[in-house]
Amino acid sequence: MVTLRQLSKTHSRGEAMVTALRDVNLEVQPGEFCAFVGPSGCGKSTLLNLVAGLDLPTSGEILLDGRSTHNLTSYEWTKIRRETIGIVFQAFHLVHGLTAEENIALPLMLRGENGREITKRVGGMLECVGMSHRRRHRPAELSGGEQQRIAIARALAHGPRLLLADEPTGNIDSQQGAGIMALIRELAMAEGQTVLLVTHSLQAAQAADYVWTMRDGQLIARTERMTELATS
Repeated sequence: MVTLRQLSKTHSRGEAMVTALRDVNLEVQPGEFCAFVGPSGCGKSTLLNLVAGLDLPTSGEILLDGRSTHNLTSYEWTKIRRETIGIVFQAFHLVHGLTAEENIALPLMLRGENGREITKRVGGMLECVGMSHRRRHRPAELSGGEQQRIAIARALAHGPRLLLADEPTGNIDSQQGAGIMALIRELAMAEGQTVLLVTHSLQAAQAADYVWTMRDGQLIARTERMTELATS
């Protein structure tokens, strides 16, 4: 599903050049749940942004479903995100003037789905994330955990094969965070989706099948079971 070959990213900071990601090689199979943990500045979010096409690598290659993304245009990347990628951010990124159901419907409208199908999909996603009773509430009327549930529903409404989650529990408390991670795993497993999770939280990473520890822009160690990492 996701293959990274010698992936590197360098950017300028004043007159200095900073390497955010260095020669990363990785292969994530369809349906796997992979997490990346490490301190701030280790390259976790940079990696996710590159896979999402929100930033471009300095060198190396990204393959999605065996297809190289090298030289894709901005329009082609947008099409890929609309069709095959769902993204959940730490800051929710809900549209404040829209209700919960309207936020979920937005990407489906951008895809040109018909009204009847949108209504059906939105209702189904609200039920899946346990938010049917809050469908007409706006983000300001929802708690942080509720907003993230709506953000997850929006990210999954179009049935993406790949879900990218960047610190999805970063703005909510630990109890809400545990519920959010359980929800992401449950929904992803039900649909056979591949998940890449970036987090600084070992609790959140326990939802993954395996975890990569990152440091200084490199993959350092892979842990198959989070219980091993949590007790080490």
